[in-house]
Amino acid sequence: MNLNIIKILKDFVADSRRVIEISYKPDMDTFKRTMKIVLIGTLILGAMGFVIEFIVTYVT
Repeated sequence: MNLNIIKILKDFVADSRRVIEISYKPDMDTFKRTMKIVLIGTLILGAMGFVIEFIVTYVT
């Protein structure tokens, strides 16, 4: 059982290294675009939650 855990950890480390090797740091334009999309999505979800809460509060 102990050897099994060690093998699992070694496989995890190898997979993690592979992911880090193929990943890259985004440039500023990509970062800004991603942040705008996340902000817009957060605002939309927040507005939807507010409207639903408003409706539920005043209908009942």
